[in-house]
Amino acid sequence: MTEMRTLKVALLGCGNVGAQVARILLEDADALAARAGARLQLSGIAVRNVNAHRDVELPQELFTTDAETLVKDADLVIELMGGIEPARTLILSALRNGACVVTGNKALLAQDGPTLYEEADKAGVQLSYEAAVAGAIPILRPIRDSLSGDRITRVLGIVNGTTNFILDQMDSTGAQFADALAEAQRLGYAEADPTADVEGHDAAAKAAILASLSFHTRFALENVHCEGISSVTASDIAAAKDAGFVIKLLAIAEKLTDADGKEGVSVRVHPTLLPREHPLAAVRGAFNAVFIEAENAGELMFYGQGAGGTPTASAVMGDLVSAARRLVLGGPQRTETTTGHVPALPIEAATTSYYIGLDVADQPGVLARIAQLFAEQGVSIEIMRQTIHRDAESNVESAELRIVTHRASEAALAATVEAVKGLDVINSVTSVLRVEGV
Repeated sequence: MTEMRTLKVALLGCGNVGAQVARILLEDADALAARAGARLQLSGIAVRNVNAHRDVELPQELFTTDAETLVKDADLVIELMGGIEPARTLILSALRNGACVVTGNKALLAQDGPTLYEEADKAGVQLSYEAAVAGAIPILRPIRDSLSGDRITRVLGIVNGTTNFILDQMDSTGAQFADALAEAQRLGYAEADPTADVEGHDAAAKAAILASLSFHTRFALENVHCEGISSVTASDIAAAKDAGFVIKLLAIAEKLTDADGKEGVSVRVHPTLLPREHPLAAVRGAFNAVFIEAENAGELMFYGQGAGGTPTASAVMGDLVSAARRLVLGGPQRTETTTGHVPALPIEAATTSYYIGLDVADQPGVLARIAQLFAEQGVSIEIMRQTIHRDAESNVESAELRIVTHRASEAALAATVEAVKGLDVINSVTSVLRVEGV
């Protein structure tokens, strides 16, 4: 019987995910060997502090601060350090040394992915990053492989568990943003500094990765229009709920044609109203989901745990076993299919619908004037609801108008909102949010 080959695995980083990856490599060694066709030997774990406390008990002799030496001697490298440097330098070193790399570093991939992909192509090795988007959900491989014979037209994703938890709390309990954020921090869903999550930066990095795979063109973080949820109020949530919508932070990538006939892809992240019957509207708590529209496959949705040490480790291990099997079998590694050159279009070229809340004077002719202004801007109104309320102190009546438009260009909708603000019957524009799924 031929002796089974052994592949050395270097692990960079031992946080929540890294510790679980190390545990799986040690505890499930025999099962992994059977699936990979080779023994996966954890040769070392590079960390900043070898004596730091870790939730998972691991052999102390595996820890080292010498990441460079560990990488040079590895067949497979798992990068879970996060950040740009030294992760970028270590990944490039691993690729140039002929090692396959598995990473969950969404920020690095969004910022400098093309450089890493090109180095992997040159070296003929595999760069895998399933864990970079949506945690345990197997979404990148289905896009890259299962849908490679189809044409994806649109991707909508809830790809940040922290913001989904906050918005879900606001929707289900009526909590204000600050209170829902505090609860997310108490439960460990949000960091002490939640900026990357609540301002949409984390979701934007993931949107760039999803767009790159879906449309076979390399998009960077700078190509993504990004808005967070910190300005979403309990009143916005309540008004959306009353109108039959739920607010979600969506990452959206879609192919479209702008006003000049130029084809491209719009990549954006922003709070979005969804009808409550839309599949993504039912995604609760810190879960993630990605909804895909393709020419032939139609509508597909992938749902599951979007974060956490053990779920994300599952995605890392899937990539690791896949890369190991390719090393055992020989032949070329799986490279990227991002060979197109579809331009990124600004958000002004996107077509969407708007939800607009207006506080207006309660007097005859107001609705007609507003409807006329919308028509002049070329924007069609789909839904208009009016609620009369009286100020307790002044005893003056005013009306709250809630308008949902038909789809139009972002530029036309933005111009309409600005024009509405100039009407003398408008007390204030209380909210402006984009709508999908109508």
